[in-house]
Amino acid sequence: MNANLAVITDNLDYLLWGRLAQGEPGGVVLTLLMALGAAALAIPGGVLLACAAWRYRGVVRRLLFLWAEIIRGIPLIFVIFWLWYLLPMMTGGSLPGAVTVTLALAWFTSAAVMHSVLAGLQALPSGQYEAAQTQGFSESQALWFILLPQALRNVMPSLLGILIALLKDTSLAFIVNVPELTTVAGQVNNRVQIYPMALFIFIAVIYYLLCSSLGLLARRFQRQAV
Repeated sequence: MNANLAVITDNLDYLLWGRLAQGEPGGVVLTLLMALGAAALAIPGGVLLACAAWRYRGVVRRLLFLWAEIIRGIPLIFVIFWLWYLLPMMTGGSLPGAVTVTLALAWFTSAAVMHSVLAGLQALPSGQYEAAQTQGFSESQALWFILLPQALRNVMPSLLGILIALLKDTSLAFIVNVPELTTVAGQVNNRVQIYPMALFIFIAVIYYLLCSSLGLLARRFQRQAV
């Protein structure tokens, strides 16, 4: 048992923050950085797309739905590969692997956020919008100040599920050798080649704690917002 734990304790610093002292974050730190970065892009982006789909019906909404269905119908691992090879061609230079994966996660997640928020907007009683208009609100003002705050509060559980999935999806960065938690665990396992079960159980516990903490924070925020 002590030997099993030694695999973890001997490599704990590397698993938690990688080579942060050398300016190369990894492990849990990089996992959180990528998840936070992708969420910071995907949530506002998805909300804006949902608002556009709600306000501009017809061709705009159909195009947004088509884009979202294409993205959601493609495995995330393909999106990561595409951006990994396409972004350098488009920008004329290479991007850090963590940045590429973060952009792929944000692009993929924004489609789910758009559908969730749009469903929340469409679920509101039509009288909400009509009442806002009678009070002199424009269509944009009614959307931003009356409808959207209610919709976001109602779809909070759905957004929480999307964020938890986003956090777990950071593990796919291992396919391009970005040193997040799963990648560094694999590196440690390949180096020591003993007690892999203890190592990966520890990694699973870390993911569970991160996702559970996110759930607790979201529920506390939701209670305060009510």
